Amino acid sequence: MIREPVVSGKFYPSQKSLLEKELLSMIESTEPPAPALGVISPHAGYIYSGSVAGCTLRSVKPVSSYIIMGPNHTGMGAQFAVSGCEYWKTPLGNIKIDSDLRAAIIEHVSLVESDDVSNAAEHSVEVQLPFLQLINKDPFTFVPMVISQGSLDEYRNIGRGIARAVKDLKREGDVVIVASSDMTHYESRDAAKKKDFAAIEAILALDEERLFNTVMSLDISMCGYAPVIIMMAACKALGAKKARLIKYQTSGDVTGDYREVVGYAGMVIS
Repeated sequence: MIREPVVSGKFYPSQKSLLEKELLSMIESTEPPAPALGVISPHAGYIYSGSVAGCTLRSVKPVSSYIIMGPNHTGMGAQFAVSGCEYWKTPLGNIKIDSDLRAAIIEHVSLVESDDVSNAAEHSVEVQLPFLQLINKDPFTFVPMVISQGSLDEYRNIGRGIARAVKDLKREGDVVIVASSDMTHYESRDAAKKKDFAAIEAILALDEERLFNTVMSLDISMCGYAPVIIMMAACKALGAKKARLIKYQTSGDVTGDYREVVGYAGMVIS
């Protein structure tokens, strides 16, 4: 079964040549790609967040497989889900699902189940794929995951289970976990930036409990905080030692309207 794109022509161009041209304009890096365990990348329309996603994903050395986790914006389907499809399609071609890694995740994480309802209309995973297709010279596989709200303990259990799955397959160093998330939504630039950097500081400290508490106490509308916490827990279990901020901007930097912005942060954990 092939999962067809749902935001092609909306969040990014549906025509291959136009998509490649836009992607090339957004993939910037002054440094050679470096090995990484995890990434935070935004998922808005490319005109708004593409430059953050592009330079962040470009900064990571390509691997043969990715786990891409996004929040569940639609509210449909299982609470914690992996896609049961065999391929996902974009205007740049089909990408094969890593069935071995998917099976290992389901085996090691009892909370996670195979469910395509949650993936059917969700954009947060899909928008990462064209960037990776352009950046990776060789074909790659991936595991799409959609995450709904849960507890900190559930997020940690999922993250540590993902790490066990990677280790069980002896795939350490060959899998990158991408957490798809935007930051604060529809607040002034100053208010958004203050909240966002409180969250960013928690991530830089590799402290998922601090991030969870910061999001809750400051009421930060960071839609993908759950995938980020899961990614952090998994990366720490895989030996992560540091995090760094690659780029931060808001939608106001594109539109010129700073009254109500959405924040975008690109970060790498290694």
